[in-house]
Amino acid sequence: MSKDASAKPKSLLVHLLAGGSAGLVEACTCHPLDTIKVRMQLSRSGNRNPQGKKLSFVGVGVRIVKNESFFALYKGLGAVVSGIVPKMAIRFSSFEMYKGWMADSKGKVSTGATFLAGLAAGVTEAVAVVTPMDVVKIRLQAQLHSMADPLDIPKYRNAGHAAYTIVREEGVSALYKGVTLTALRQATNQAVNFTAYQELKKYFKKLQNLDELPSYQHLILGGVSGAMGPMSNAPIDTIKTRIQKSNSTKSGWHRFTEVTTEIIRKEGYGAFYKGLTPRLLRVAPGQAITFMVYEKVRVWIELVGAHWKKDPVVM
Repeated sequence: MSKDASAKPKSLLVHLLAGGSAGLVEACTCHPLDTIKVRMQLSRSGNRNPQGKKLSFVGVGVRIVKNESFFALYKGLGAVVSGIVPKMAIRFSSFEMYKGWMADSKGKVSTGATFLAGLAAGVTEAVAVVTPMDVVKIRLQAQLHSMADPLDIPKYRNAGHAAYTIVREEGVSALYKGVTLTALRQATNQAVNFTAYQELKKYFKKLQNLDELPSYQHLILGGVSGAMGPMSNAPIDTIKTRIQKSNSTKSGWHRFTEVTTEIIRKEGYGAFYKGLTPRLLRVAPGQAITFMVYEKVRVWIELVGAHWKKDPVVM
């Protein structure tokens, strides 16, 4: 076996482990903002206070805490954690794999190839992990029960119970409601995200004549690149959320047209951008944390691997 051939699986394993670690840290840090975003997207009349004034994302968060306890902001976290570790692992490893396939004979990857690799990675993670995870998460987040009251028993008790109940009542296919829109959202997100991050990283490494950027720069570049996706596909995300919350058994296209026309007719075009602020506040810092942790863990794993190869422990 050639040296290159043997090195490739190790490289993918590094991306798999670093991506999974980054996903775990990001999920635990940013989940409350996602819960607020989902509540805003699911509200057809707008979230309002007793005086009828529209609530901001902060107001929605405060109301959740007041009515359902602070821990309600973490509804659906189990579904996210159980899904986000493999999601991030698949995202980074598949991106590197697709990018490697599109590299030229010298190993260089064009900006266009990076964009296509991001598109493919987004579709891969959407089908493999994100869609079922989103369906379970949204069902949990949509429940308005108080987590401080043990007598207030919701329909879905946790991620595992929600997945079981959905499959039992609606069939396995229900876990893939909105898969096309989810794939479209993830594909555009990761295409923009990876392309912006890779190009910014390349520019700043060249500008500062560095082989590796410091962690705080990975944090900043990840935040900037992470904010670009949500701004381009907010309507897709809102429609997807409405479809996945519903237990309708109608065809995917019928649900899409029904939800879209209902939003336009009853709420106006602005409703497609409901939850954009908390989504930006969720995704941008989430991607900042993800890229920073990913890059740091990747370097650690490579250092440990190099040390192990140089001085293996004799049993």
